[in-house]
Amino acid sequence: MITIKDAQTFNFEAVPIEPYWNSPDENELKIHQIHAYPAKFPAFVTTKAITYGKEIGLSLNTIADIFCGCGTTAFEAKRNNINYWGCDINPVATMIARTKSKKYQLARLLKYFEVITSKYKINRIHDVYGNACERLKYWYSKNQYNKLYYLKSLIMDNTPQNSDYQFFFLCAFSNILKGSSRWLTKSIKPQIDPNKKPIDAYILLKKQCNKMFKAIEKLPSLGYSESQIFTENFLDNSKSFPKADMIITSPPYVISYEYADLHQLSSLWLGYTDDYRELRENTIGSLHHVYNFDKEKSSLNITGNKVVQQLLIREKSKARSVAKYFLDMQSAIKKTFTILNKKGIALFIIGNTEYKDVKIDNVRHLAESMFHAGYKEISVTKRKISQKILTPYRDKKGKFTTDSNGRKVYNEEYILCGRK
Repeated sequence: MITIKDAQTFNFEAVPIEPYWNSPDENELKIHQIHAYPAKFPAFVTTKAITYGKEIGLSLNTIADIFCGCGTTAFEAKRNNINYWGCDINPVATMIARTKSKKYQLARLLKYFEVITSKYKINRIHDVYGNACERLKYWYSKNQYNKLYYLKSLIMDNTPQNSDYQFFFLCAFSNILKGSSRWLTKSIKPQIDPNKKPIDAYILLKKQCNKMFKAIEKLPSLGYSESQIFTENFLDNSKSFPKADMIITSPPYVISYEYADLHQLSSLWLGYTDDYRELRENTIGSLHHVYNFDKEKSSLNITGNKVVQQLLIREKSKARSVAKYFLDMQSAIKKTFTILNKKGIALFIIGNTEYKDVKIDNVRHLAESMFHAGYKEISVTKRKISQKILTPYRDKKGKFTTDSNGRKVYNEEYILCGRK
């Protein structure tokens, strides 16, 4: 870690890649692969952060993650027998996170699975397509929709209501929704593939459940630490959150994903909303925020203001969304300082990107926000994003690619650390 004295003058580009944060000491457990999730950072980053905290003398009883996503930090905290709480505004993300951070009896899972599959084989599938919402009709054929509806009904009727076991099978169900639809495979944008032949929903569910059973079977012995996951907006000032000794979080990238759009199938099928567009509200980084740009932009810090001024010359709508992202991040960083216990530390994993040749300097903006929030001993290191995890280019359809003719996004990220 290299100490930052002044966020404005510090040369972030010159920060060397540190091997410690760059590679795992062991293969990632299969539990982290039970559900697709965009830009999931590697589990070993959390494990190394925990080790780092202990090495600098941190009394580590509780870890928090204010953008918990699919629960990578949640599971690793459980694995290390450390209490944890996390929050995310995305209900699909918190559903996955809860699933990953629970303990299960494999024999019990297999029993429920046997009941579900046996009933599917002997009972007749009814036509309920006429009652489907128009958005789901857009993505599914009548036959496929009816199969999915029936599978979900079997899960709901044959597992204990609102139990960890029901969430387990609903998580499996969620992860087959794109494969059984017309959704363009691996696309980061919602678009139909006219040539796609969706795989049978029942076959997909069996395969997905077996994959998750194997992940449970390979789990190491987990401790008895407490894990709390909230479907909440961290920036909602009406909500209070527990204290923590350490924050480990990877904020969403500006001009990156519209998570509400990307997870619309799961949100609609699992009843989190009747209109997925409602979930865009208050999501950090969304292009769809409505706010008083001319009034609020004056609250941007120096780095944020510089970036937004450059973007205003090129595209005002993009400048507005980036400004809102920076303003939200400033508020989030300020709030993280208040929930840390004395001498606690926060680690933020973030990278830079660009838009129309304008560098979106997320790292400098975040570091400046940390200084304004009151953080001390602010330091930084850099890690390279493995090409096996994420490639640095996107093609015209928005798919990740190794083709250098595509639009470059990012292939390295920074870890910023500050102490209260």
